[in-house]
Amino acid sequence: MEQANRSFLMDLLHTPSPSSDEVAIQKKWINYVKDFADEIKTDNAGNAIGIINPDAEFKVLLAGHCDEIALVINRIDDEGFLHFDKMGGINPKAAVGMKVTVLGHNAESTGVIGVNAQHHGGLKNDFGLEDLFIDCGYKTKEEAERFVQIGDLAVYKTNPELLMDRYVSGRGLDNRTGAFIVAEVLRRLSDRGSDVGVYAASTVNEETNMGGAYFAAAGIKPTMAIACDVTFATDYPGVNKNKHGDVKLDGGPVLAKGAPINIKINKMLEKTARRRNIRVQYELTPRMTGTDADRMRLTGPGVPISLVSLPLRYMHSPVETSSLKDMDEEIELLVTMLSEMTGEESLNPLDD
Repeated sequence: MEQANRSFLMDLLHTPSPSSDEVAIQKKWINYVKDFADEIKTDNAGNAIGIINPDAEFKVLLAGHCDEIALVINRIDDEGFLHFDKMGGINPKAAVGMKVTVLGHNAESTGVIGVNAQHHGGLKNDFGLEDLFIDCGYKTKEEAERFVQIGDLAVYKTNPELLMDRYVSGRGLDNRTGAFIVAEVLRRLSDRGSDVGVYAASTVNEETNMGGAYFAAAGIKPTMAIACDVTFATDYPGVNKNKHGDVKLDGGPVLAKGAPINIKINKMLEKTARRRNIRVQYELTPRMTGTDADRMRLTGPGVPISLVSLPLRYMHSPVETSSLKDMDEEIELLVTMLSEMTGEESLNPLDD
């Protein structure tokens, strides 16, 4: 991965993008993409969409959501401690003892998620978010309310790190890596060219309601759509591979197989992977994918979809970890396939 592109990735990973408040990261995404996109669009959901070949009749939507899981303040007590609920899939056990950045209505504040000392009994085995709180150093409710109000958001206060210059680790790789990937696919296609219209969307709200994907697909009316998300790597201690499958970092991008997935799109991806010597892995999505693909599929008259995912360790923790090599291979897979499409492809599984 080139240094300039790596810098863009790290900038995205440094930028807070809690689900429901993705404005800051979307502005950075647009600023990067505008230099090579033929057109930039936004919508009332907050999606950012870069387009190449906008006049083409055959339209391919690539969706990578930019929002991350977060905490949402739901109560401020008399002593100034902040109590919270989840905005997306927060794991209470991963939150214990973490530093957070509270994105207050008046200013950002640093806080810590307090925990009852083990000497005083510690946490119950079945504790939940309601047993945790944020300590920003406020002494009273009135002092806290000068900075924070109900509904303000907080994210873990961590910085992305490179591990052996091979892996990247930090919060919110799910799925700011996807927003990065779709931007990079567009950038490389701007040089190679494409006979189909390519709509790279940095979508919002996937972690909470997938509404961004619905807005994007309903507005674009794509011929086909591919969600670029993350999936569970199972290559670390303690994971039951018999139950959860065998997915490795550095093993290549992951293709989904199941009822929602269009067979023709997957065959195009597999054919391209073989020719480019890109290894692919597989995951099963029998009923639903749990990603933006589900919402895009059910817009308009229906949209054929596929899902290409990046293997990710430690999902929904402050130290999610993925491979730079897998990112590059996913980008190359998509760029090659899209650059070779003619716009005459049939996506009907019953067509020969």
